[in-house]
Amino acid sequence: MTKNSGARLALDEDRHPIDWLNPDYYNEAALHEEMLRVFDVCHGCRQCLNLCNSFPNLFDLIDDTEGMEVEEVATEDYKKVVDDCYLCDMCYSTKCPYVPPNPLGIDFPHLMLRAKATYLRENSLPPSEKFLSSTDTIGKLAGIPVLTETVNIVSQWEPVKRLSSHTLGIHEDAWTPKLATKTFNQTKEPSAEIIVVDGERTPGKVAIFATCYINYHEPGIGIDLIKVLEHNQIPWVTAEKEVCCGMPKLEQGNLEAVDRLKRVNIPRLAELARQGFAIMSPVPSCTLMFKQEIPLMYPLDDDVLAVKEAFWDPFEYLLARSKDSLMKLEFCRGLGKIAYHAPCHGRVQNIDNATENVLRLIADTEIHATKRCTGHAGTYGMKKDSYKVAMKIGYPVSRTIHGQQPDFVSSDCPLGGHHIAQGIQEKFDSAAHVRHPISLLAIAYGLRDPND
Repeated sequence: MTKNSGARLALDEDRHPIDWLNPDYYNEAALHEEMLRVFDVCHGCRQCLNLCNSFPNLFDLIDDTEGMEVEEVATEDYKKVVDDCYLCDMCYSTKCPYVPPNPLGIDFPHLMLRAKATYLRENSLPPSEKFLSSTDTIGKLAGIPVLTETVNIVSQWEPVKRLSSHTLGIHEDAWTPKLATKTFNQTKEPSAEIIVVDGERTPGKVAIFATCYINYHEPGIGIDLIKVLEHNQIPWVTAEKEVCCGMPKLEQGNLEAVDRLKRVNIPRLAELARQGFAIMSPVPSCTLMFKQEIPLMYPLDDDVLAVKEAFWDPFEYLLARSKDSLMKLEFCRGLGKIAYHAPCHGRVQNIDNATENVLRLIADTEIHATKRCTGHAGTYGMKKDSYKVAMKIGYPVSRTIHGQQPDFVSSDCPLGGHHIAQGIQEKFDSAAHVRHPISLLAIAYGLRDPND
């Protein structure tokens, strides 16, 4: 079995590394010169107008100048473009014709990352921004029964929502995840003894990187992943003592914080990789950090590259197992009509529509896939300053999915799934039955009640 055989597709090998350890990376004059160059190319192209709000902001700034030229835009206004980039990577991966190896070498998301990182060198983030990106700190409240239940109840009170808006910058109307009364680490049980069966395309054993979200907010998704693995006779372990993958810090340009988290996670994950485990995470953004962003920050780090080679999206892994006839395809029930949303951080991994293709293996199941950004983008969809923009970006997805009248709404990104449901509730006063795709697979296998 080789890593890149069969269905395994490589990420873009031409992408330039993130040169964050070079002092020139933070040179403001050089940064503004590069932004001017890239913005001028974007001005002449405008294919990304319908993505995030960064591009409308950029083009409005240009069009409002007297000569409608990039050179006339004040550099202090560049931040209006930078602040609305949440590193979804869709412009680079699906729209821009000028990415490497094109001689223009445009990498808009990573230029925005450089701008964020440079800004942080001279300025501090507001305390609310620091808090929202500190997922492990927030998660320490999870798993303490009385405290967790109290926090979950009190956080929904209108006076508390108004206080959160004022102190934490969370919009009063934004959906926010509840804390789990038991964390994933508190609920998981050791895997039974199972014989390791390698496939042509896959290692025969799995290490689960649970992620902050699964561990602290929706451990049921992680439990369903375990059930699916065990049903398919795949032994598993967990990545013990994991910390945040670093994506929330990366989105802020806090590369030093990403480095600190990397120094905890990578040695442990590299050991698992060298032991022959397929490492997987149920959240696409976390998977992307280990498959793309951290390797681009450390292109010569052998441990980082070992983890990159070993990391899988769960459905990428299961699809490869199915092609080797190692996935059980006897399902107890169909799932009816599923409105499936393919999240940005899943799409840019180039994994062959893996989730959609695995769900299509289930009889009596109809998949309607939507491939457009929901606008949630981590904390962006919760923050007071960006909530309304996030909802506006996501409304076309909510409208499309509501029109399908599905039995289940599903997205590999748990936050994106709830964001879609909120849009449906706000626009159409209708509730959506949201389930993570791995939970849908568990339902189809008869491993969980669809109403739980």
